[in-house]
Amino acid sequence: MEKSLRVKLSVTLMTTVLVTMLISVLVNSLFLVDYYVSGKQKTLISVFNQINKMYNALNTSLDQEEENGDTEKGSVYSWFSERNITALSDFFDMELSMEQLSQSNNIGILLYRIGNKRIINGQTMYDMQVLFSSSGNNSDSDYDVQNFAIYRDYVQSQDDVTVLKETETYTLKKIYVNRMNAYYIYLLGHMGDGNYAMLRASVESIHESAQISSRFFIYVTMCVCIISFLAMLFISKRFTERILVLAKIAQKMSHLDFEQKYPVTTEDEIGILGDSINTLSETLEKTLGELKSANVQLKRELEQKMQIDEMRKEFLSNVSHELKTPIALIQGYAEGLQENINDDPESREFYCEVIMDEASKMNMLVKKLLDLNQIEFGTENLTMERFDIVATIDNILSNAEILFRQKEAVLIFNADEPIYVWGDVYLIEEAFSNYMSNALNHIDGDRIIEVNVRKEGNQARVSVYNTGEPIPEEDIDQIWVKFYKVDKARTREYGGSGVGLSIVKATMDRLGQGYGVRNIKDGVEFWFTVDASNEVPELPDVTEQ
Repeated sequence: MEKSLRVKLSVTLMTTVLVTMLISVLVNSLFLVDYYVSGKQKTLISVFNQINKMYNALNTSLDQEEENGDTEKGSVYSWFSERNITALSDFFDMELSMEQLSQSNNIGILLYRIGNKRIINGQTMYDMQVLFSSSGNNSDSDYDVQNFAIYRDYVQSQDDVTVLKETETYTLKKIYVNRMNAYYIYLLGHMGDGNYAMLRASVESIHESAQISSRFFIYVTMCVCIISFLAMLFISKRFTERILVLAKIAQKMSHLDFEQKYPVTTEDEIGILGDSINTLSETLEKTLGELKSANVQLKRELEQKMQIDEMRKEFLSNVSHELKTPIALIQGYAEGLQENINDDPESREFYCEVIMDEASKMNMLVKKLLDLNQIEFGTENLTMERFDIVATIDNILSNAEILFRQKEAVLIFNADEPIYVWGDVYLIEEAFSNYMSNALNHIDGDRIIEVNVRKEGNQARVSVYNTGEPIPEEDIDQIWVKFYKVDKARTREYGGSGVGLSIVKATMDRLGQGYGVRNIKDGVEFWFTVDASNEVPELPDVTEQ
């Protein structure tokens, strides 16, 4: 994927690491030498303080021996001449400690004392004796301090000296040593009683250490950047995979598919985002259903204003026509009862049964007409929701099992499960129930009723087939008209009103779906469709039909 988030994240983090490392290398190049020099100065001061402390401790020990009469005054200046066993042991311990300090800190150490002052050829000279040198040849006073390179280099290089720090007990200097052609840091300190310490550390070794450290740091930087990039590619994959899952869910939501949900397994930011996506999906699905209902309702209200007068006239005309016959029968039989045309109980009971039967038919007719009126006028609010039509029809068939047994009908139910559709559950159940009742009332021959539910593209097709006599071709287009009856005698036999199929027509028109009937081998098939897509259906203009 071009410029994917995974690559961007890895490159950004690698760039951050690289810039950080480069800044560190630059800082090392500019300040590491000065930092090393400062540290070496502190090391020289620390070593001098330790030597001074050891010297003072040795001096205190000899003073105690002097008080006890074990040695003469000034024995600290003549350790080797007197050969005092205790003094020698303490000095050797001190000598070993200074050797260790010299090796561990990579510095040169020279301890010496200044003795008697002498005038030679008009110049003031001092007797100088070496007490300790990190280069060896210690412990004998006949070794002149001037024979040691650490002191000789200092004396011969006085023309290029920089004082770094100066206190009452020591002085730090940076000196260019001609013999070594290099800079050194010297510490010159005095420990009292004419004894002095000279410590030296090479500046060139500091430069070399800084260069080695810088090169090593560059190599480490390169390795860290490569490893960081590979690690970030691996780590970012875990995050981008979850983001891609969220992106796919959001893409499906943009196509009004709210079935898929993000499995929230963490409580981090992505987990919170996934939970928000799920909540948004549920809210949008609910809102979409409400919008579908509102849209359908709005269209129906607009259509209602244009149709209301015409439908009212047609309704009154049809009702008057359909009620004329049962009212006449009820009136005639009621008058017969009143005038006692037949006095026997059987005749009176027959009259009463006719009256009750006609009243029941009138009641059912009025109920269906009211339902049809509500559907056509849109006075009944649609409740658009998404449901499984296969489960809904299966439930209707299960409840009507006793009717199939009474008619000795064989039911065959074929369906792809499940099929989710948008619609008003009550109206679709009413339409299917009218188809089923029509099939039961007209079943004949092998007495088979076959119900099929299958998905065709963005629609679900529901069909009800029954074996029996076909519908005459001239009547097929008329059966949807209110109160139209193909076989009036048979319709009268089972109490049909000719309104059931009109209810189906009105329901499908209101939902904007198709419906129809066709004669097939040995029977008749009625069908209607239901919206099975995720888009709001466009309802037709009722006034144009």
